[in-house]
Amino acid sequence: MTEEIDFILESTEESMNGTIAHLEKEFLNIRAGKASPAMLGGVFVDYYGSATPLSQVSKISVPDARTITLQPFERNMLQAIEKAIMIANIGFNPMNNGDMVIISVPPLTEERRRDLAKQAKSEAEDAKIGIRNSRKDANTDIKKLEKEGTSEDICKSAEDEVQNLTNAFIKKIDELLVAKEAEIMKV
Repeated sequence: MTEEIDFILESTEESMNGTIAHLEKEFLNIRAGKASPAMLGGVFVDYYGSATPLSQVSKISVPDARTITLQPFERNMLQAIEKAIMIANIGFNPMNNGDMVIISVPPLTEERRRDLAKQAKSEAEDAKIGIRNSRKDANTDIKKLEKEGTSEDICKSAEDEVQNLTNAFIKKIDELLVAKEAEIMKV
């Protein structure tokens, strides 16, 4: 095969790997009943006028399966951290004991579990769309090469290779979704 086709295949695979990595990151933000610092990954605090990730203004720890504690690096950040968690609307009610912010992670109701499973399904579908877009871009590039004179057989086998990549990554997304749904629905 030509160098251009090898490059197209490599960049397509890289793009699809990026989509999988993004999906795994999104799945971390969907809580499954157990307390985890990743649950607060999308929370940003107003730190002297700029939006700063929570992990950069406080030490986040998980003393048990139902509690998250945040020890701010600056004591005057307690109210700002509490406010940021409330604004993030992630279903937590933070408490401030004057020293640290304590979040009690409530057990998930059956209805909330179903909602989270739907959210996971939606994220997986978005990832599949990303994979298909990568396939479409690769096939468009291969068609251009064919018009520029690359052999039809080489282009056809490259398109088959792109389809094989797509099938493999879609299967991986389905496996990640099944695992995440099982984790969410486990009581």
